[in-house]
Amino acid sequence: MLSCLHYIVARATWTLVLAISIYSIAVLLMTSSMIQREVLFLSRLQAWWLDLNNPEQFGFARNQVTPFNFTTPDNETLYAWHIMPLGLYARYKSALCQKPTGFVDDITHSLPFRLLIDNPDSRLIINFHGNAGDVGQGWRTDSYRALTDSTSNIHILTVDYRGFGLSTGVPSEKGVIIDAITTIKWAIDVAKIPTSRIVILGHSLGTAVATAAVEHYAQQGVDFAGTVLVAPFSNMENVFSTYTIAGLIPVLSPLALHPAAQKWLLSGLTGQWASDERIASLVRLSKRLRLFIIHSMNDCTIPWHHSNSLFAAAANATVEGGMEMDLLLKMKARSTINIGNGFTSIWKAESDKIITQKVVEYGHHSRILTYAPVVLAVRGAFGIDVDETFP
Repeated sequence: MLSCLHYIVARATWTLVLAISIYSIAVLLMTSSMIQREVLFLSRLQAWWLDLNNPEQFGFARNQVTPFNFTTPDNETLYAWHIMPLGLYARYKSALCQKPTGFVDDITHSLPFRLLIDNPDSRLIINFHGNAGDVGQGWRTDSYRALTDSTSNIHILTVDYRGFGLSTGVPSEKGVIIDAITTIKWAIDVAKIPTSRIVILGHSLGTAVATAAVEHYAQQGVDFAGTVLVAPFSNMENVFSTYTIAGLIPVLSPLALHPAAQKWLLSGLTGQWASDERIASLVRLSKRLRLFIIHSMNDCTIPWHHSNSLFAAAANATVEGGMEMDLLLKMKARSTINIGNGFTSIWKAESDKIITQKVVEYGHHSRILTYAPVVLAVRGAFGIDVDETFP
């Protein structure tokens, strides 16, 4: 009996030592900028067996999705999808079904593009996805279908950043932001969509991308119909402190017991992704703002308290000189309502700026993209629905 117990203890001890050793090696590897980039972007993690140029295999109607490319100022080629709303598609189904399917060299000659730009009621979501994979991976395609239902005239433009999917290049913070700015510029200059009919939607890493791009345009005096951030994080230092790969593998959170070691590792991050600072800048620069921050309580990848930090940064920026956090939290509490499975907080500034935080009980990290709160936020940003029950 004792020998068996000793064997079990020894086996458990060696297993623990091995686990700690593997984790320590992995943490040391994180000091490499190349490893950091791979962990952050996971751009190589793709379903290679799926053909992005055949969107029908993802459940779309024939030619509902048009794959195409455009070029960034630094000569990277970005791969994108234009997704038509299903109701509009149904009205032109016969003509669309007669066209060849797949990638098009010049989208401006396509029928879906003409249907987008010729209709003054067309609205456009510009979607910036999270890390890992491409425009057709995971819950992303389901979210496109949820947003382009048969009752709206909402189109989607979704793009793969450099180094993702069929786009060229290698991702970096600066490069990916260039990609986002270029995508929006394409919608404005080529598709000729007024910014008042554009909503910028970002998920996970895409929330940092979206925030940086919208701040860039705010610096030029350009406002959009709305900005929707789903499962966001406040900045890279905070997200690496809490981030778990696929919700299972912690990155630096085990080092919380050793603050000095964690601080040393965080000081070597090659990208900052300071969304909290950028969102405050965006709020100050905007003339009109409709900002939605959405998170789920059961998000194991990016904890929902990150959305609290972003909401606080945005709300504080509406007050000249800012305010003490205790006062901000008291004012937030007055405009927060319990929605049964979460809460909604709405912050209204006198300068036509509205910041909404919605935290729901369910949705995890990626599935929430397909849930009603995201669809309702987009519709609210476009002014399709107005909630008159809560001022």
